[in-house]
Amino acid sequence: MNGAPACYHCGEPVDRPGRWVATVGGSTRDMCCAGCKAVAEAIVAAGLDDYYRTRSAPAAGAAIVPPALAALEVYDDAAVQSRFVRSNETGCEATLMIDGLRCGACAWLLEQGLRRNPGVEAASVNLATGRATLRWNPATTRLSSLLDAIGQLGYRALPFDPREREAQIQRTTKSMFRRLFIAGLGMMQVMMYAVPAYVAAPGDIEWQHENLLRWASLLLTLPVMLYSASPFFAGAWRDLRARSVGMDVPVVIGLLAAFVASVRATVVGHGEVYFDSVTMFVFLLLAARYLEWIARRRAGRAIDALAAAVPDTVERVDRDSGAIERVAATRLAPGELFRVSVGERIAVDATIVEGRTAIDQSLLTGESLPVARAPGDEVPGGAINAGTPVLMRVLRTSADSAISTIERLVDRAAADKPRLASLAERIARWFVAALLLLAAAVWLAWLHVDPARAAQVAIAVLVVSCPCALSMATPAALAAATGAAMRRGMLVARGDALEQVAACTDVVFDKTGTLTHGRPELVQVAVFGNGAADAMRAQALSIAASLEAGQAHPLADAIRRAAGGTAQAPVAPGECETVPGLGVEGVVDGLRYRLGAAAFVAAWHPGVAQTGADPTDAGDTLVWLASRDAPVARLHFRDRLRDEARQVCDTLAAAGLRLHLLSGDRDAAVAQVAGALGIESAVADASPARKLEYVRGLQAQGRRVLMIGDGINDAPVLAAADVSVAVGQATSLARTAAAVVLLGRSLDELTALRTLALRTRSVVRTNLGWALAYNLLAIPAAAAGWVPPWLAAIGMSTSSLLVVLNALRLIPAAGRGATPPAVVTPGAEPEATAAPPGVAPPTVAAHPGPAAHGSP
Repeated sequence: MNGAPACYHCGEPVDRPGRWVATVGGSTRDMCCAGCKAVAEAIVAAGLDDYYRTRSAPAAGAAIVPPALAALEVYDDAAVQSRFVRSNETGCEATLMIDGLRCGACAWLLEQGLRRNPGVEAASVNLATGRATLRWNPATTRLSSLLDAIGQLGYRALPFDPREREAQIQRTTKSMFRRLFIAGLGMMQVMMYAVPAYVAAPGDIEWQHENLLRWASLLLTLPVMLYSASPFFAGAWRDLRARSVGMDVPVVIGLLAAFVASVRATVVGHGEVYFDSVTMFVFLLLAARYLEWIARRRAGRAIDALAAAVPDTVERVDRDSGAIERVAATRLAPGELFRVSVGERIAVDATIVEGRTAIDQSLLTGESLPVARAPGDEVPGGAINAGTPVLMRVLRTSADSAISTIERLVDRAAADKPRLASLAERIARWFVAALLLLAAAVWLAWLHVDPARAAQVAIAVLVVSCPCALSMATPAALAAATGAAMRRGMLVARGDALEQVAACTDVVFDKTGTLTHGRPELVQVAVFGNGAADAMRAQALSIAASLEAGQAHPLADAIRRAAGGTAQAPVAPGECETVPGLGVEGVVDGLRYRLGAAAFVAAWHPGVAQTGADPTDAGDTLVWLASRDAPVARLHFRDRLRDEARQVCDTLAAAGLRLHLLSGDRDAAVAQVAGALGIESAVADASPARKLEYVRGLQAQGRRVLMIGDGINDAPVLAAADVSVAVGQATSLARTAAAVVLLGRSLDELTALRTLALRTRSVVRTNLGWALAYNLLAIPAAAAGWVPPWLAAIGMSTSSLLVVLNALRLIPAAGRGATPPAVVTPGAEPEATAAPPGVAPPTVAAHPGPAAHGSP
């Protein structure tokens, strides 16, 4: 059929135009079959319309597979996966949003079901945010197969999109409220019909009237069972299909037992009816789950705000013509230019090319005070331009931006379950199975004691238990604490981080960039030899800058800043080798040089390490530059202590923590900082290996070590500590493996972190204690016949709700001590960075020969 239109999805001829159509890009498109129609609708529903604009050829036809599976195969396309799948040498990773999660049992079922699939390396589900993180081997399995496996378990998964997630949340909230409303109406009406039977004396109500009330109660209970209670039946069926016994199984057994017994009594005309208990149980359980849902949304709101912060589109600027085109933020590539208007969020990590402005980074750092930024400054994605319009250059794509990295770290934290959470989940899984056996045993026992009450007591045992409270005790608290930390600019990147912070006994500080501002200034260049001091200084700085090209250390930045103002441009090194903890060695203009600690240079010139430093230079950091022939220069650096460092150290010491300072700097500089902060244990000239040995020595004594540094250097010692905290900028998150990252510029957050960790531990213990105590008291009471089914329903619902509400007490702590927002006048010049007090401009000291002035 040559004149037939082609299928918009696969390109095959359409036999009957108009039969299968889908709306794509605002237009109605013909499809060749139901499979292609399902695929196209799935693409549009997932917000992946760009697939049709970027694909290089039509997709394969979908008619050979069922429409449901065909709709998922589009996610195997590379163009589609580029939007949400991260690939590396170990495999693929994606974040999905899951529709249908209701409790901890749902999360456990999904994790276990996915991990059984071949090729799945990791699967974690965050109940608070409704997100799942999958890591798989693409050579073994396909993403569509995993999505289908999720569907087989009774859930729906889509690539995470903050706007679609918000719409999904709204749909779920409305659906839950409708079910709750119907259950509430049914409960009130049934209770009205049950009251006469409760208050009337025997014989006061005629049999016909009593029978009428029973039939009316049955009719009113039907919509409650068929509609309001349907999520419980769906959950129980899902659990049984997966050969698991979840929370919904005892609920459904209790509901069915009470409802069937009531229907039988109504039909035969004698016996007890429990329609009031059934409707009340459904209403109370739905009310508890509705409130839990709202509470979980509140706990995960700070994390969702990160995902929603990135704008969909940006104004890309052509570098040659200057033409402006509005494109999707995901299409920005490194090096491209884009314009950001006042009040607009910055889509990706970028540097300012033109314009001076103020940037609001409160979403990332917790600091509401905007910071001044000028051309050349780096700005993380997700920040708000609060000053004037600026032109920016893309540093990293949206998938690699700071805000995307934060999301991945948060998801990683959700995947790491603390010891208490794992233990509680294992107990909860066995708890349900044991509960079913106990209910059966109680029923059999009551058949001999009082057969008329056997069913009622067994139902009460099933209903009164609350395994959900046990399994939710730790996750609910951690979700609330993680959100609270994020609001203050503290990124918890490991699930057990707060547990470890609360348990730590020793705090080990790095010096540069942690206790100090990490921006040392070059204050003096002492050159050796005879000649013009200025020329020798310029040459020494040029050589040093060449050797430090590409280095990320603060001293390297200071050297480059100082060398940038000299007349002689730095010379590119021919070769360069970094020796961790000591310095750098390389060839510049045919000569080999060393730049670093005195011990490093002393291998060539032993006399360098034998001469003491000037008393006035005691607090300076010294770096030596030498060639094979002779020492060339000694560079003096000075770094200012953070204003809050003393108070933080005093607070931690007052709490009973032992403080330590490890630094690669020389004795005099380290001793000066330790003395100023009251730190008794300080180690200078510490190489990475020495720092690692020191931390392991503390651990061998039974100490729990918290190591705090810049998150990039000293990776071995940070990894060896029981918990590591990084003080760094959001733009360098991808390079840190710390358990916690303080995104703000203040060290005060370290004490706030410990306070939050201690409160979280207290809440977790309270939750677990309450959940265990409730079940240990309520189940025996129900088995003894002291708890009627309606009271059991109240107890179960209240127990689960109290756990969540107790966890929510952690959230208000995030707002304390927040800095009030500052008023930024558009067009105002950003404040210049003042020089640290006591830091003079670089001076030149010429020496007639090589003289050592101390060792780093």
